[in-house]
Amino acid sequence: MILKYIYTGEIDLAKQSGENILGLLISADELLLEELFDYVQDYLIEKQTEWIHENFVFVLNTVLKSPSCEKLRDYCLNSICKHPTQLFSSNSFPSINREILRCLLKSDDLQIEEIIIWDNLVKWGIEQTPGLESDRAEWNNENYKALKKTLNQFIPLIRFVEIFRADFFDKVRPYKAIIPNHIFEEIEEFYYKDTIPIFTISTPRTGLLNRKGNFRSNIIRPKLANIIVNWIDKKNAMSTRTGNDPSYKFNLAYYGSRDGIDNDTFKNKCNGQVASLILIKEYKSTKIFGGYSSIGFNSLGKNYFDENGYRFYNSSDNFIFSFENSEDIQNMKIGRVINKSRAMMEYFCNGFNFGGGSFRMVNNMFLLNNCNRYEKILNDEYVGTIKEVEVFVVTKE
Repeated sequence: MILKYIYTGEIDLAKQSGENILGLLISADELLLEELFDYVQDYLIEKQTEWIHENFVFVLNTVLKSPSCEKLRDYCLNSICKHPTQLFSSNSFPSINREILRCLLKSDDLQIEEIIIWDNLVKWGIEQTPGLESDRAEWNNENYKALKKTLNQFIPLIRFVEIFRADFFDKVRPYKAIIPNHIFEEIEEFYYKDTIPIFTISTPRTGLLNRKGNFRSNIIRPKLANIIVNWIDKKNAMSTRTGNDPSYKFNLAYYGSRDGIDNDTFKNKCNGQVASLILIKEYKSTKIFGGYSSIGFNSLGKNYFDENGYRFYNSSDNFIFSFENSEDIQNMKIGRVINKSRAMMEYFCNGFNFGGGSFRMVNNMFLLNNCNRYEKILNDEYVGTIKEVEVFVVTKE
């Protein structure tokens, strides 16, 4: 194929297999045939999509060490993040190159449950550890040490906070011996005390948030998300959602531990007229505070009401709320907007401001005040220090 191209300047790939085309790509790269290389790489991506998806491991292992193949490599990694099941369920997964696996585990865009990632990481580790049998009942201490050495650089990349307690107990705890002590201890502390880990990645994978019906947060559990969605739909908090109910996408726009907790960062990350949900966890109690604004928090446009130099914006759908803890479904409180023309206020001293003081952020502090623009969720004024904050852009599907 290369000789024909050199003599005629033409190439016909229509009848070639994906494997042959990939081989041609590598040869064109080695021979510095830049024009041919670019054409073949684009052809693979555009015309051999199905073959690539069926052979992710083979393709990635082949192009890994070729910087010129970055476009094809990135296409594979992005496709895996969007549709990871085909890779993680394939028989070839245990043979995937460790650098590729590391790249995938570091990605925030991987759309798959964390416990599935953990299960497959263990399988990969067993396959990569010489002399290790798949039956754990046959292992001794040396076997566990060998597996721990194999997986040492990957364990901190697992988002353990995304694994539910039951799955942690059944599927992670039995492998305690391969997890570094300081990591295992902080994971246990997270499950017992909701303390955010520092030695492992604690941010949720944003790709997973884009999956229909999925909502993952480090501040609240999914059952509380269902309550919030019912509130958005102006339904009873404990209503059972059915296929007839609207579904929502929650895209993580701002995460305090990652982005920084201050007014300016909040305004830069959370601006524009987009429906948004904020969740706040404080230091001094287990309480969770939050609010939903159908019009967003900042940069809300010119359609405002001016009162003594303060800009107020109208919304009939906004509300603020509180939970006693991350799993509370008994004592939650919601305060819907009363004064709709003053639902949100833009003010340079606040990251956000519901109702001109009902619920507002001042750098790393938040304050609640019963100023009669929202229904009361507390009897007295309240001031707290933000331990963690998340903001999601909410899109109705």
